[in-house]
Amino acid sequence: MDKAASSRRRNAPAKANQSSARMSDVAKIAGVSAMTVSRAIHDPKSVTLETMNKIQQAIAASGYVPNRIARSLASQHTNIVGLVVPSLRNSLFAETIQGVADILGSSFDLLIADSGYSLKGEEAAVLAFLSQRVCGIVMHNTKHTQRSRRMVQNAGIPSVETGNLLPQPIDMSVGFSNHDAACAMTEYLIGKGYRRIGFVSLILRDNDRASERRRGYLTALSRHRIKAVDARMLEVPPGLRSGGMALVQLVEGPGVDAVFLTGDVLATGALLEANRRGWAVPGRVAIAGSDDSELQECVNPPLTTLRFPRYEIGRRAAGMLLDRLQGRSQGAASLDLGYEIIERGSV
Repeated sequence: MDKAASSRRRNAPAKANQSSARMSDVAKIAGVSAMTVSRAIHDPKSVTLETMNKIQQAIAASGYVPNRIARSLASQHTNIVGLVVPSLRNSLFAETIQGVADILGSSFDLLIADSGYSLKGEEAAVLAFLSQRVCGIVMHNTKHTQRSRRMVQNAGIPSVETGNLLPQPIDMSVGFSNHDAACAMTEYLIGKGYRRIGFVSLILRDNDRASERRRGYLTALSRHRIKAVDARMLEVPPGLRSGGMALVQLVEGPGVDAVFLTGDVLATGALLEANRRGWAVPGRVAIAGSDDSELQECVNPPLTTLRFPRYEIGRRAAGMLLDRLQGRSQGAASLDLGYEIIERGSV
């Protein structure tokens, strides 16, 4: 044998001496039938805790990997749930993700996609999920492209829309009214004696949540016969810097005595900028935020804000999917979990 042939042989990938572990191997190690192993994998509640522990130990010892794709070929669906969120960089959505994951448990896998605050991004995620034959889908959005809506409607799987309330969801929805929450915060500021109230949100285009919050702000002004001034309403990109720049533009431009920023990062950025410039909060300008976070509680002064039950939204969304998948619910549903104004020292 020449050296080249010898070298090729040494570098060639080694063939496995044994075939990969099978369900029968797990059953043999655990001392149960292959049918019991199958039931434990696909429906853990169908076996006793003692049996489940034996099977889990056997799976770990054998290196067996359940083939959920093979199971899905007959049913046309997997045990995978797809979740679309606007951004994976925004920690707010982590609470909803955790809520969904906690309810799905070990019986279902969770795929997560970032739409980038774009309806086209959501459409691409929906297409990818459906091509993977997901058994259900959660979308943190209630505004969609026509194609996204049509794909979800035609998929024949349960879906839940979150982030805003819908009188007529595609299938089911859970969340809160962005309009009512923003209206309540604006009226809270009015009740504190402020009249020149600025409003700052993310870009309204393709963002129904931001649009509804602006509508709620305008509703509150109208109720109290306060004229809406276009120059006091700003749309900005996400980020601390955006919140700070918006505050400066409003204070040094049209003039405001309070600013309502509809996002925790925007509001925190505004407060940091006020502190940097030596503007007393709330003496020079009051600042109210939205989407309460630990950061808003820890800054100085702590920020008055709106709090939404994001973790519970994730739990309820996943629970509604499971109810539908397991035959416990058939009708469409829209669930309102409400909001809360958290009063702190910035107003």
